[in-house]
Amino acid sequence: MTENIKIELLGKLIGKEQIKKVINSKQKTEDFLTIKPNQLNDYLADGWEKDKEFKTTIKIKKNKPIDIAFEDEVWSLLGLMGYDFLNNDRNFKIPYDKTDRSLTKQIDVFAKDDETILIVECKTAEKNKRGDFKKELESYQGIFDGIRKSIQTLFPTTKHKIKFILATKNLSISEEDKQRLKNIGGIHLNEDNIDYFFKLHSQLGLASKYQFLGSIFEGQEIPEIENRIPAVRGKMGTHTYYSFSIEPEKLLKIGYVLHRNKANENMMPTYQRIIKKSRLKSVEEFVENGGYFPNSIIVSIDAKNCNFEVANTQVKSTIADVGILHLPKKYRSAFIIDGQHRLYGYSNSDYKYKNTIPVVAFVNLERDEQVKLFMQINENQKAVSKDLRNTLNADLLWTSENKIEQIKALCSRISIFLGEDRNSPLFNKVSIGEDKKIITTQAIENALKRSKFLGKVTKTKIEELGLIYNGDIDSSYDRLKSYLVNGLQYLSENIVEEWENEKDGVILINRGIYAYILILSDIMLFLNEKNIIDIKKESISKIVLEAKNYIDPLIIFINSLSDEERDILKKAYGGTGENKYWRTFQKVIRDTHSEFNPEGLNEYISKQEKEYNDRAFSIIRELETSFKNDFKIKLEEKYGKMWFKKGVPPQIGDDAVALATKKNREIENEEDEVEPWDCINIIAYRAIAVKNWQDLFEKDYTMPGEEKISGGKEEKTKWMVRLEHLRNQNVHSYYVTEDELSFLEMLNDWIIKKEIKNKFQ
Repeated sequence: MTENIKIELLGKLIGKEQIKKVINSKQKTEDFLTIKPNQLNDYLADGWEKDKEFKTTIKIKKNKPIDIAFEDEVWSLLGLMGYDFLNNDRNFKIPYDKTDRSLTKQIDVFAKDDETILIVECKTAEKNKRGDFKKELESYQGIFDGIRKSIQTLFPTTKHKIKFILATKNLSISEEDKQRLKNIGGIHLNEDNIDYFFKLHSQLGLASKYQFLGSIFEGQEIPEIENRIPAVRGKMGTHTYYSFSIEPEKLLKIGYVLHRNKANENMMPTYQRIIKKSRLKSVEEFVENGGYFPNSIIVSIDAKNCNFEVANTQVKSTIADVGILHLPKKYRSAFIIDGQHRLYGYSNSDYKYKNTIPVVAFVNLERDEQVKLFMQINENQKAVSKDLRNTLNADLLWTSENKIEQIKALCSRISIFLGEDRNSPLFNKVSIGEDKKIITTQAIENALKRSKFLGKVTKTKIEELGLIYNGDIDSSYDRLKSYLVNGLQYLSENIVEEWENEKDGVILINRGIYAYILILSDIMLFLNEKNIIDIKKESISKIVLEAKNYIDPLIIFINSLSDEERDILKKAYGGTGENKYWRTFQKVIRDTHSEFNPEGLNEYISKQEKEYNDRAFSIIRELETSFKNDFKIKLEEKYGKMWFKKGVPPQIGDDAVALATKKNREIENEEDEVEPWDCINIIAYRAIAVKNWQDLFEKDYTMPGEEKISGGKEEKTKWMVRLEHLRNQNVHSYYVTEDELSFLEMLNDWIIKKEIKNKFQ
């Protein structure tokens, strides 16, 4: 690299003082300009908006394009993390071919401090979707060594750790791309990771860089750290531990806190609450004023990267050993189980070099053991929320010998995965902890427990194998999450409008997702029972491929739902509603595939039909009673004693008199004889209403929503024709449909309950 190229590249970097000046504008999602008033219209036409108006100038603003906004966000994060040099703009290019320096690679974000250099490629999408980074990563694979050599030439006096970062927003990353990233020693950070480090910085300030470096350079050497300390080695239960005192700064460098959030979801189970700034500040002030903490920080260290030299002099009366402990010289090699605030309280104080703090370091504690220890330490602390306790308990149950507890842990982890994994169509749509979303984990867990996926278990044994669960919880988890994600993906891709309708949709609600998970279980069971596939041998992709034929009718049904059908579904609440959704979906599939006949569907339909009939004819009887009383009152108010003769059309009256006479001939008891008014049917009430429409019936008998329809009284009373048709059906042989029952329920709410009204009422 020539001196001119070096000078040019270094000239495109800005240092700490300039970073401080630029960082505020980088963190904003909008660009701002100050212009003259006569320029305003041109800028407004280009998408700018007026922000503030002054005497001689106008301040305008415009949203940054998402790609620039995200690059600025990543840039500002690294500036906040204390990197000494950052690229000035998007035109920073590094040569990668020593023979042809004109071959360069544009770098979105370049960051350098005394020990590390970060090269960041930023990728974004407007909405969450699957990412494809094959081209970019394969390109980097061919040139990254050249970029590394150029950087070493640019900064020859220090050997930096160089890390490539693929930073994404609204993009998932495939397993193949993860491997490509690994091939060049790179890592992936999504917007959840970025947001986490911003939140951490807001609490820790520059001290957040310790956690950041632990995440970026996990397992890499920290050659400059002095890692030898005097220690005592002992046994506690079955665990080896070391007790020692150490300068906080050393532990900060190798330590890592497993904060429970999306940024650390690939390290499950995690257990720590995020550090609180107020508490950290009080610890810092306490330390600065000469305070100290006699209780130990609890950590777990990696035994593979530490060594213990037993001292020559030992105390024979104890089983403990004294000696020199060689701590791991690697980032993220000591997990902080308890005492994160005490430790990080030193991070902004010079006492991190001058003081020592007591530490108890367990060796190679498995993650679930760390969780148990954390829970025991914090058992009586209110700061650990109930949601966190429940989720941690689910993690602890993962390795339980109790099969019931295993199933509980499996359901919990599946529901969390569906809400937190970017590849899941339910990403960011599931309430986890206190983060309230449109779907609850409980709805998902309830569906999984009712499904055929998991079989039946007791505490000690499996009584019935599930479609997926066979006693191996890890493999069951992998197959089940893959099947659910792929099944949900196929549905979401084919009902796009419905899937995006989070406000009024019928699928992205608890009942909808509950029912669809059960449908996926029904389909898998059917495919297996019909020998279409062998679910124990076939891959998940093959199972999903076969399942699509049975999901297709459901897709057609959802995409063609009328407003009335949508309302019927959405009005079904609680456990009854969940069941209604599920059985409705089953019936939709069976209407296309007659061989698909899940257990209990016929019985459910028969029961529903009977319940519909009973409810429907009960409403009709109440409506007839209401008409009989209300029509007579209205007619008497207008016509007095002549109400029947003047208010009832002649033919209707004659037919009623004739029918009453006929009935009375057959009645022996005089008290049981009927009047002509007792013989008026619904269609006759309609004729009476039409005859006296404007004066007596228009106000109370115009159906809500039909106040302005054309056709006058004939059209406005057609609902009574439909009611008469239902009234004339044989209750024993006719099955009232959902649509018909919905119509009757509406009449009931309007005429009997008077809970809904038309515009005249």
